[in-house]
Amino acid sequence: MASIFTKIVNGEIPAWKVAEDENFLAFLDIFPVAKGHTLVIPKIEVDYLFDLDDEIYIGLQLFAKKVAQGIKKAIPCQKVGVMVLGLEVPHAHIHLVPMQSEADLLNFSKKRSFTKEEMAETAASISREIIL
Repeated sequence: MASIFTKIVNGEIPAWKVAEDENFLAFLDIFPVAKGHTLVIPKIEVDYLFDLDDEIYIGLQLFAKKVAQGIKKAIPCQKVGVMVLGLEVPHAHIHLVPMQSEADLLNFSKKRSFTKEEMAETAASISREIIL
């Protein structure tokens, strides 16, 4: 059975996409800890980040770097934090979180909610700033 992320890749589930190429996809987290919280995934479904083959792993990191640079330009923040966590979705993914302080990245128990319009505008503003 395909993961929810594979269903997003396949267009079966909608997402607020911010960047995409032939191998990778970045989209807003639907349970963000901060405005602009983005997930970056390989399109190939592999459960564990460190099980990715080297070429995909390196490509994912470079893709995430470009997305983080776009987030930093679009969302006022001091830095974009990077975290790999999440046991509930069996698909490797990287969290990119705009941070004003370390608490913004470390407190995943305080999920935030944004309207569909806010999510769409956030995705569009980040997307405009990403140079692939």
